[in-house]
Amino acid sequence: MNILHITSSVRGDDSESTRVTKLIVDKLVSSNPEAQVVRRDFGAQPHPLLDGAAVGALFTPVDQRNAEQAARVALDDALILEAQAADVIVIGAPMYNFGMPVQLKNWFDAIARSGVTFRYTETGPEGLLKNKKVYVATARGGVYPVEADPQVPHIRMLLNFLGMSDHTFIYSSGLNMGPDAAANGQQAANEAVEAALA
Repeated sequence: MNILHITSSVRGDDSESTRVTKLIVDKLVSSNPEAQVVRRDFGAQPHPLLDGAAVGALFTPVDQRNAEQAARVALDDALILEAQAADVIVIGAPMYNFGMPVQLKNWFDAIARSGVTFRYTETGPEGLLKNKKVYVATARGGVYPVEADPQVPHIRMLLNFLGMSDHTFIYSSGLNMGPDAAANGQQAANEAVEAALA
């Protein structure tokens, strides 16, 4: 089993989403001792933004790229290869201002490449990152009912677009609503992890 462990919080060891992803990965490894884990901490080491230079490099034919363009594309290529090789992807997605951190959005921008991780067909787009299990640990200060959650639908849409339709979301909610609410939110996340990996 190949596990890709992605964290995106800027809070380091104080991050709840990171804590939960580590719990998930530890349980996966304990059940699969031969598992190989690749870790990407985008909170500590952000991936470059998708800017004009990056787009220019991507749209320049391979044999016409200069050294700087080739190096920039190679950074995205590495993330794509990791996603392709993974059997399980564990993602830490704290809620920042009702959405995902830019550090995580950069990863989606890097791996979403037409003809490689998705393609357009006569019937619409087809994701090519198939047959993967994805766990997403999201931490938020408040409590959001499913029908009013501003973050998860966007992440789910991106995963589905890329072909990763087998995903489980683990919620740590109410973290900024007082000590009792935070403890309850963390306990709910712990129980959800146990249920998901039972």
